[in-house]
Amino acid sequence: MATYNGERYLRQQIDSILAQKGVEVILTVRDDGSTDTTCDILKAYSDKGCLKWYRGNNVGPAQNFMLLLQEAEDADYYAFSDQDDYWESDKLLAAVNQLEEAQNDLALYFSQTCLADEALHPLPHQIHIRPLLTYGESLVYQFIGGCTMVLTHALREAVNRYKPQTLYMHDVWIYCVCLAIGGKAFFDAKPHIYYRQHAQNVVGQGNRRNEWKRRVGRIAHLEQARYKTALELIEGYANEMPASNLALTQDFIKAKHNLLARLRLLCDKRLATSSPATSRRFRLALLMGIY
Repeated sequence: MATYNGERYLRQQIDSILAQKGVEVILTVRDDGSTDTTCDILKAYSDKGCLKWYRGNNVGPAQNFMLLLQEAEDADYYAFSDQDDYWESDKLLAAVNQLEEAQNDLALYFSQTCLADEALHPLPHQIHIRPLLTYGESLVYQFIGGCTMVLTHALREAVNRYKPQTLYMHDVWIYCVCLAIGGKAFFDAKPHIYYRQHAQNVVGQGNRRNEWKRRVGRIAHLEQARYKTALELIEGYANEMPASNLALTQDFIKAKHNLLARLRLLCDKRLATSSPATSRRFRLALLMGIY
């Protein structure tokens, strides 16, 4: 769990994690320099033997989670937790049951979320995703919810082998790495988590104003996150990629400075996504060379 000034909902989330059924849970928390009573709450739970925690310098949520993944005790599986959600008691067991079916040790699980208000009442308008779970889609469509992710030990080791210089969000990066090197992703259409929406959400879902604000910001600052992520994947994992994934990544990168190559990618079925709206926005960014 990564925390930062999360005193308002922290106890409820910790309690929901400790109440998980059918699995043994070791809860490790890295605080990102909170100035409220978050650390007092963590100390109280730690004194009872319920969790382990430490405080670090403020590095932001993505790096906070990546540091946790590097420093966590060895385990069979690793799950990310936000500080303000609520987990149903079968959340981790549902993930483990699917991951145990994997023929490939490089695997991760994620699920649908139930968007909820501050009192955990489900919101009337939910966001339903139906991902294709392909590597090409992962380069284009950034939909995965880190708060639902569970990954195997082998994938954790693979992720920790390379530290990207450009990291936008930990969950998107780990998902891309998994599929890039031939891992398998499992999606659970049934939500096992109440994803609390409130004014202090770092990302959040369902708020179209915030979503468009982020999109405009990315364009204004020319972040070109997809392209830079592809560069990082080549830098860190080219030798581990299946030939087809390596070729797609190289085509994706080369097209950045070649209009004809970008035009070929416009209808490339390898980059198909489950979101028509996302596909349209990507094609526009592709034409403009700002993807």
